[in-house]
Amino acid sequence: MSATAPAKTTPAPRVITTKPRVSDQIFRAIVTAFSFSALIILSLIAIFLLLKGFTTLKEQGFGFITHFEWSVTQDAAGKEVDVFGLQAMLVGTVVIAFVALFIAVPLSVLTALFLTFYAPEGIKKILVTIVDLMAAFPSILYGLWGFFVLMPMAEYWAKLIHKWLGWIYIFDVPQPIFSRSPFIAGIVLSIMIIPIITSVSREVFSQTPLDRVQAAYALGATKWGMIRAVVLPFGAGGVVGGSMLGLGRAFGETVAVFSVLNIVFRSNFQILFTQGGNVASMIIQKWGEAGRAEIGALMAAGLVLFILTLLVNFLANIVVNKTVKSGR
Repeated sequence: MSATAPAKTTPAPRVITTKPRVSDQIFRAIVTAFSFSALIILSLIAIFLLLKGFTTLKEQGFGFITHFEWSVTQDAAGKEVDVFGLQAMLVGTVVIAFVALFIAVPLSVLTALFLTFYAPEGIKKILVTIVDLMAAFPSILYGLWGFFVLMPMAEYWAKLIHKWLGWIYIFDVPQPIFSRSPFIAGIVLSIMIIPIITSVSREVFSQTPLDRVQAAYALGATKWGMIRAVVLPFGAGGVVGGSMLGLGRAFGETVAVFSVLNIVFRSNFQILFTQGGNVASMIIQKWGEAGRAEIGALMAAGLVLFILTLLVNFLANIVVNKTVKSGR
């Protein structure tokens, strides 16, 4: 009698699934919640400002942005007459921010190029750390430094600029007073936004395709020739995006500008003259003595500044992300 061979059994097919584990699902839910929390917080801030400033926006209409007068007066009958126009401070905000960009962008680009292509590794780590720490300094420190240290030197620079370029309107002054001017405020803001623009520019420059760099060297280009022909065209969009991020911070800066600028509610394009202001510094100046109606107007001003800053930062992120992903 022959032994019967054991029957072969087919193993059950392995089930392949993409369903994540419970721990992964919990982690994803937590990360998603924190991601949306930023959007929720921004939305709540916008809603709060809108509710507080709605009355002013309704009464003043579009003139709240276009008018140059900000006053709370009473007529002959004793009735309060409010005129709120933000245009003068919007002009000051833009003027100071562009003074800061004019100074900060060249210095930031040169610093980013040095850190990416020229600095030895040991020095590079130290400088990168210093630049990152500068971005974390409180604005009050920049304001105090600007008031006690920078202002005396900046007044001398302003006098020299006025002496040689005073025939240009923006460098002219009605009176020989050069302290606490938009020029000084712009210098302080430029120091504050240099770390932002430098970090973004350095990141974009480091993404330059290696084959293009090697091709430039193979054609006999020097390092500077390679940077000029390859790196700068590639990173131009990133520099623009970083500059817009810096512009967003410059728009909303309060304490540093308030410390070094003589806040006067008047449209001023003469950057060396001691008057001007921006929206944020105007809010902090008027808040302590504001009545109920003016507080609503200041809330509406905060809403305008919030939307302006958010729009600039949003466009900057689009430009930077598009530059890095497209390789252009």
